[in-house]
Amino acid sequence: MRESQWNPRSLRWNVIVPWVLIAVAVLTVITGRLPGEDLVGLAETTGPVLVFVIAMTIVAELASVAGVFSVVAERLAVWGRGRRALLWLFVLAMVTVSTAFMSLDTTAVLITPVIVVLTRHVGLSPLPFALATVWLANTASLFLPVSNLTNLLAADALGGTPLEFFAEFWAPALVAVLITVLALTLIHRRDLKGRYELEETTVIPDRRLLGIAAVVVAVLLPMLVTGIPVALVAGAAALVLLAVFAVRRRSVLTLRLVPWRTIGIAASLFVIVEAIHVQGYDAVLGAGLGHGEGVFDLLRIAVIGALGANAVNNLPAYLSLSAFTDTPLRLGALLIGVNLAPIITPWGSLATLLWHQRLTAMGVEISWRRFAMLGFGLVLVLVPMTTLARWLG
Repeated sequence: MRESQWNPRSLRWNVIVPWVLIAVAVLTVITGRLPGEDLVGLAETTGPVLVFVIAMTIVAELASVAGVFSVVAERLAVWGRGRRALLWLFVLAMVTVSTAFMSLDTTAVLITPVIVVLTRHVGLSPLPFALATVWLANTASLFLPVSNLTNLLAADALGGTPLEFFAEFWAPALVAVLITVLALTLIHRRDLKGRYELEETTVIPDRRLLGIAAVVVAVLLPMLVTGIPVALVAGAAALVLLAVFAVRRRSVLTLRLVPWRTIGIAASLFVIVEAIHVQGYDAVLGAGLGHGEGVFDLLRIAVIGALGANAVNNLPAYLSLSAFTDTPLRLGALLIGVNLAPIITPWGSLATLLWHQRLTAMGVEISWRRFAMLGFGLVLVLVPMTTLARWLG
């Protein structure tokens, strides 16, 4: 990985892919491959998920504009007391908490630029911290329903409250984070030695706006685990911030706040994969999952989920395979594969795509070959260990 100048050509695929998916989804509906009644059922299931994504993105974007994340990052730099190792631990904690409570996509979109700005302010290379951000955005996404789109979909099948979801998955989630942190620290141990100095600080033009946004985020986080529908909680927070910005900084309120590309990709994948399921094309793949709940049965499910996520993206992989995981234990193994393992290919998860887009826009270039090799090594350890934790739990 290395820093480089921004190259607009590198973002063309990020524009083409969503339009291709949308076109395929539209043709799927027009041709009747997804019957009307199945489309309505799909909308009832996935609609709240998409509303949550929109609302959380708006909250995160407006909080970022207000300076919430920059202030937090710089505060971490102060708490680090000039020690790189201590700053590293604080950053890892921030990324993990952001992923758990605000989703992996939010981490990719908002924490990535904060991390890059922070490391440049203290004179450090952004690359170790950037890799930590994308790895933990994926591997820390098993704690709560809001942590990942797949979790929100699985929560309907598992039932219960967010706290019950946490009770179900805390063991593999914690193991995943600890293994990831250990691997990242070993890989970048040389870069973490020594000291740093905070050379720049962010100027906050409207401190009252910052205070209001910080309160909204602080109230939002615990509300997401109360059992109230997360789409309702996130929607209310988004409306509050939209109202405040309408009064204090109206110029920020544009249609660009809505994550059109993310919604287009997610909705299209929902339609396409549901059509594949309705037509019965995924039966052969589902048969490979078996029927048992022993540790090796669960490992097979997790491995197939991991392969599917890295081959076609974790969301369609989950949608294709979830119909064949008919018990909480088997569904949990699938979540392990599709949530934690898409860190090998660039398209493994939407969060990885968004992370790369932000890095490229900020002049940070990565080597996909090195990314894939490091990710593959982590997955070889991560999937078996977390599956074992799930089985024992």
